[in-house]
Amino acid sequence: MTIKSVLFDFSGTLFRIEPVDTWLSAVLDASGIALPDAELARCARELEEAGALPGGANPLRLPDQLADLWAVRDRSGELHRETYTGLARQVELPDPRLYDLLYDRHKTPAAWQPYPDAKQVLGGLRQRGITVGVVSNIGWDLRPVFRAHGLDDFVDAYVLSFEHGVQKPDERLFRAACEALGQDPREVLMVGDDRRADGGAAALGCAVHFVDHLPVDERPGALLPVLALAGEGR
Repeated sequence: MTIKSVLFDFSGTLFRIEPVDTWLSAVLDASGIALPDAELARCARELEEAGALPGGANPLRLPDQLADLWAVRDRSGELHRETYTGLARQVELPDPRLYDLLYDRHKTPAAWQPYPDAKQVLGGLRQRGITVGVVSNIGWDLRPVFRAHGLDDFVDAYVLSFEHGVQKPDERLFRAACEALGQDPREVLMVGDDRRADGGAAALGCAVHFVDHLPVDERPGALLPVLALAGEGR
């Protein structure tokens, strides 16, 4: 069957969050806080191990008191913030304001970089008349990120977990995306980096294609096969 629409995950698929040390340094600089190099390195390392950066690495050890929150963190903005600031608070930082400031930083367009082939692929789909949706497990509005990086014009629908109160792999989120685009799920391709979460689209009959969640400079062309898959109609 011909592919008429493509759904994309956000983090790790179309965009990548900045590294933890860059994230932390940006907030410290904005706050006028200077740390010795060794202390900066410690804080960055421990924040990464804690999984405190949304879109970054998962926690190496999930605290018992946050386990329930972690499982449902993308169902609302409040749950998302509580989860990630809770993870950050596992790390001793020089100012208690930093936990919320770090969370706020990750929501800014400056904290995100599109993969090198994202614009080419989204533009190529638009030229072929194939509609595009973004389906993301997230606790905040990512539309400004797409606008700031010049990709919003290629997206026909955003279906975000916190706006629907349900998160991938629940098929209801994918169904909402297909309905927003007016497509039969069997004519839709889902592209993502998480085999469990994004693979949930297969339950509706969507085709699924996976990419690796890698730094931007290590993944220059992984999205390009999407153009071939859409052209081949499978």
